Amino acid sequence: MIEKQKITIKDVALRAGVSVGTVSRVLGQNATVKRNILERVQRAIAELDYRPNLAARALRANQVNVIGLIVPDITNPFFAQLANELERLASDKGHALILSSSHNDAAHEARQLAAILEHKPRAVLLVPADDKQNFPLPKKAMLLALDRRMTGTPSVTTDQGASAALAVEHLVSLGHQRIAYIGGPTQTVNAREREAGFLDRIAQLQGKGATVTAEVFRGKFDFASGEQIAREILSRPEPARATAIAAASDQQAIGAVRAARDMGLGVPQDISIIGFDDIVLAHLIVPRLTTIRQPVIEMAEEAMGRIFGATEFENDQRFMGELVVRDSTASPRTA
Repeated sequence: MIEKQKITIKDVALRAGVSVGTVSRVLGQNATVKRNILERVQRAIAELDYRPNLAARALRANQVNVIGLIVPDITNPFFAQLANELERLASDKGHALILSSSHNDAAHEARQLAAILEHKPRAVLLVPADDKQNFPLPKKAMLLALDRRMTGTPSVTTDQGASAALAVEHLVSLGHQRIAYIGGPTQTVNAREREAGFLDRIAQLQGKGATVTAEVFRGKFDFASGEQIAREILSRPEPARATAIAAASDQQAIGAVRAARDMGLGVPQDISIIGFDDIVLAHLIVPRLTTIRQPVIEMAEEAMGRIFGATEFENDQRFMGELVVRDSTASPRTA
């Protein structure tokens, strides 16, 4: 029996009865390999427990099997979840994921993209800092906008406006009439679309005779903004105070829960709070957070399907969010 540590691509070729070049094409996922040959090589790889040296293969081919990912903020739990799914799928395809942060700055984003392109990646996935493309892009580079749309670039996103409207429908169904909305930074397309979708649904309900109103506050997508703005909202006298807070991110919503608890208010007894994203912390905090779930797994799978040719690359794809009802929302005490 061949010693495991000495197994080479030549051993696989010998076991499968094919050439080394054929094994190399199988490892490179070349679609021209016939199915019966593909199965023989895969069976030989499994029987020998062969582990290809991806780094050596990449150097010989003068390219690295990597996919770039640039996000606005690597400390944001939503982007961490997205990166985790993408890394898992890339690894399944024999590729590594290079993760970088733009810090929500278009100039820094352009520099990070240029650095990743030096590695000759198979593709770059970009959660853009701006909805405009502020950088030159080589003709052969494969670029896909993820989570946020960007002019002139195919994208895989959530339908932000329609998904945000789900929060309105949930709160109104519980009997809330005075709602405070904590929006995100207006320079990001997602913040604008979520806010517009939320307010459009309020206006539609008002047009049908509903007495619901919404007051808009804006900040960053982080915990601190949610806490600070919630303190302002909750400091008002109860008769004029909102009975529910809808936030443009789970981080903001969790900050709002913290503010309410610090001020001696019960969630949802005194104030209902709903978020957006469904990060891992949403079902770990007390009370567990009602939120709008973004389909992270579906978006990651769609992006990787495009990169590896399973689906059309150039089209835009928008997924619908999902209302996840937990413990942070209930009917107002005045209902």
